Amino acid sequence: MSQWSNRSSNVSYTSFLLVGFPGLQEARRLLVLPFLGLYLVIISVNALIIHTVATQRSLHQPMYALIALLLAVNICTATTVVPTMLLSLSAHFNRISLAHCLVQMFCIYFFVIFDCNILLVMALDRYVAICYPLRYPEIVTAHLLTGLVGMSAAWSTCNVTPVVFLASQVRFCRSDVIRHFACEHMALMKLSCGDISLNKTVGLTLRILNRVLDLLLLSASYSRIIHAAFRISSAGARSKALNTCGSHLLVIFTVYFFTITSSIVYRVARTASQDVHNLLSAFYLLLPCLINPIIYGARIKEIRQHLVRLFQGIGV
Repeated sequence: MSQWSNRSSNVSYTSFLLVGFPGLQEARRLLVLPFLGLYLVIISVNALIIHTVATQRSLHQPMYALIALLLAVNICTATTVVPTMLLSLSAHFNRISLAHCLVQMFCIYFFVIFDCNILLVMALDRYVAICYPLRYPEIVTAHLLTGLVGMSAAWSTCNVTPVVFLASQVRFCRSDVIRHFACEHMALMKLSCGDISLNKTVGLTLRILNRVLDLLLLSASYSRIIHAAFRISSAGARSKALNTCGSHLLVIFTVYFFTITSSIVYRVARTASQDVHNLLSAFYLLLPCLINPIIYGARIKEIRQHLVRLFQGIGV
């Protein structure tokens, strides 16, 4: 591994060593199997729900299509992170080019923001379904959903592109060792030898802006949804509406709990080891990908019934 270089050096690294968990170098290969197992479980459970939604005509409705899209994003997020992580835990395959690093950085943050945007679209879908049930088929059309998903992808791209572009303009001469399992923005910026105040400001501003807007819109939507649900006269319909919203709110809580906790600890617990920060990053990136399909599979009756019949059909 390369040592720290003098800041005045003319060296500009174009490839880096990912060391995963720097404090566990002697035991890092032991982490390969747990993370590989986690990755395979994430792929399996998300793919199972997506397959169920795709093959059951009764689930060909906007809400289930959005759930399937959310779980597809889970698979993309895990696939963006875990293979590189597993390579970083290997002693021989942990070097990554700057171009690959920037692409991975873009994908990580794109899928994180896109995931949150899909949750906003789901909140809008539930708002119309519960507050305007008679007009729901007329309002929530395939054309509308396609447009909203496209806008969500465009918004995610617009948020991530400035961060990655600014990172691409930085000269990295302090070291070629990234003390992380992935090309996380600040892990890479620590290797720069110039002024990165603009990079930090843009990254933090966009992150706070997204979180505040998301939480405000979600709070406004679900407060109206819950208020409307309690006004439904039929106890059965009211229970179904609250149960569905409860599932979505659990997913929202899971996503934002790990994201916000990771951000707070990163900025407050400065004395914590790099391994602690890296582990928190793994939690906020991967645990929602595992928990989300479990929530939807266990709590939404229509999906649960199809899963039960599927497992009964194969003799499990």
